[in-house]
Amino acid sequence: MVLATHGGGDTRWTAWMAENRRMSCLVLLPGLACDERLWEAQLRALPAGIDVRVSDAHMRHPSIEAMAEAVLREQEGPLVLCGASMGGMIAMEAARQAPERIIGLALLGTNPRPETPEMYELRGSAIELFEQGEARDVIQFNAAFAFHPEQAGDAALVRRYVELVLDAGAQQLIRQNRALMTRPDQRPSLPSLRCPVLVICGDADRLTPPECSKEIAQLVPQAELVWIENCGHMLTMEKPVEVNAALMPWLRRLAA
Repeated sequence: MVLATHGGGDTRWTAWMAENRRMSCLVLLPGLACDERLWEAQLRALPAGIDVRVSDAHMRHPSIEAMAEAVLREQEGPLVLCGASMGGMIAMEAARQAPERIIGLALLGTNPRPETPEMYELRGSAIELFEQGEARDVIQFNAAFAFHPEQAGDAALVRRYVELVLDAGAQQLIRQNRALMTRPDQRPSLPSLRCPVLVICGDADRLTPPECSKEIAQLVPQAELVWIENCGHMLTMEKPVEVNAALMPWLRRLAA
């Protein structure tokens, strides 16, 4: 778990958090094989004094259930969880395990459904390639689907993504893909959520279809759905300004 205190500017929110420390922990949950670099733009935008943690539970545990359990165990008190892609799956699982602990969920480009047979087979094939030392080829190929065509042409952005994922190493790619292959179905538990839920999705996400975000918003009683235009799966990297424009006011409303 990486501790980070960033940002500045919203003194009312900072003062509120200082007075309510048991409700001040915001946990950012990265996606597959990613780390705190996925959240660079969001960390810079957070008000000063916020207790924000970037979780690395996905790097240390073999299943979505165990990852969520670790997030809950390693933090005390009520939590705001903000997860991207696989991080959103971990966030939903943590809310299923301990709904009384969660005061807000932000779910970015994520999927409440279990693995489909088609994706199970594709991940299995990718794992074989990772085991053969061909991770770079797989991730570079995947990058074409991870970004909207407008951003896919940004060589520096795509290179940042590829290096971010490859830095995790082949064993992490194998283990985390296996965790996704056996992930639980979150849909039965979503209607019982009583905390505010923000759902953000790129309108051209080809890795996690927008219909998945629509389904979350339909199932959760207090859900707010925000579409990011001309955006693919890597929302925080592709459209950081637009993501922050949705996420930061939502966090402030939680504080209010």
